[in-house]
Amino acid sequence: MSTTRRSFLFTAAAVATAQQLARAEAAGRLQEPSPRGDELRIGAIGCGGRGSGAIAQALATQGSTRLVAVGDMFADRLDGCLDALAKNPAVQGRAEVPKEKRFAGFDAFQGVLAADCDVVLLAAPPHFRPAHFAAAVAAKKHVFLEKPVAVDSPGVRAVLAAAEQAQTLGLSVVCGLQRHYQNGYQAIMEKVHGGALGRILFARCSWNQGGLWHAARKPEWSDMEWQLRNWLYFTWLSGDHLVEQHVHNLDVVNWALQAHPVKARGMGGRQVRTDPKFGHIFDHHAVQYQYKGGAFCFSECRQIDECTNDVSEHLYGTLGAAHMDSGRWAIQGEQPWSWSGTNNNPYQTEHDELFASIRAQKPIQDGRMVAESTLTAILGRMATYSGQEVTWEQALNSDEKWGPDQYAFGPLPVDPVPMPGTRRG
Repeated sequence: MSTTRRSFLFTAAAVATAQQLARAEAAGRLQEPSPRGDELRIGAIGCGGRGSGAIAQALATQGSTRLVAVGDMFADRLDGCLDALAKNPAVQGRAEVPKEKRFAGFDAFQGVLAADCDVVLLAAPPHFRPAHFAAAVAAKKHVFLEKPVAVDSPGVRAVLAAAEQAQTLGLSVVCGLQRHYQNGYQAIMEKVHGGALGRILFARCSWNQGGLWHAARKPEWSDMEWQLRNWLYFTWLSGDHLVEQHVHNLDVVNWALQAHPVKARGMGGRQVRTDPKFGHIFDHHAVQYQYKGGAFCFSECRQIDECTNDVSEHLYGTLGAAHMDSGRWAIQGEQPWSWSGTNNNPYQTEHDELFASIRAQKPIQDGRMVAESTLTAILGRMATYSGQEVTWEQALNSDEKWGPDQYAFGPLPVDPVPMPGTRRG
């Protein structure tokens, strides 16, 4: 793997699942969803913090639910997740997964999808999500798809194809861009789309915070294991924090403008978080996005301690401005407004709506939306890594793929830190 050389091939898993789907369609072997009685059986792929949270939220939805299979790259993380669930009285014994339904390793997702489950929760590191999503659709499972859904353009294209197939098959796909399921955001977007701001001229959004967790390397860990256990800090696994985290804010801007950007330029670097233990990603990015019609979005994200923090989105139009930050949703201008309703837990609501849609046989389709928001973030990273202006079409059609050609526990060199002006991103 090298930042100066990209493999132009999909992972073997993604190719295999695409072929599996095509064969199943040709043979007419794809069956209609048929949950047994009232119970919806859950499989989970990825048992880290987000995956563990998603399992608990899925089990907390209305109606009978049961966790029947789990998979993770590492058995210790898998067992830790199940031990924590066993101590949670809210799940009432519905997370007792037998040993034979616990799968570890690179192919763990295949074991989970082969289990008798109706819904799968996809929360492994973002690099693996395109292959996992394609496989879940091939297995005709309803899906909770954590964000971002890819780290590169080939991955986004694979997700778009699987999302289209999921829609054809009548499968529900709910994504982890939870602002779409939050009362305050829904209310202010109704105002924005109703014309309260007039024509939107520009937006700004930020995810500026301090540093995140890091797992100290153990002597017995190979390069691959060390990178997987510290996936945040490697572009091939996370997409960089612009893609993994700032995608939330960029998604809000796309939602407000009901469009994706047409091009981007930006800058970024690795100024403070320079220790090799933090891999090779940047610690700050600033991107200027342009949308069709001339609107701009000024985007910034940073993970550096002891700095001013800001996680927010702001829209500026011909009639006023909208501000969304820290639980505040307000409009200033000719049509002033502020949210005064009851806020909800959007992490729970997204699962509530997913499971309700399955029971009602009224599918939710978030796949294209989350893929386009993910590509918006990737477009920005391509601009900051390369120092070049990059168009949406260039990003969508790029063959640059991040990640090794094969997966094995062993040596895996770390990519150099990207240097703008010397290579494309």
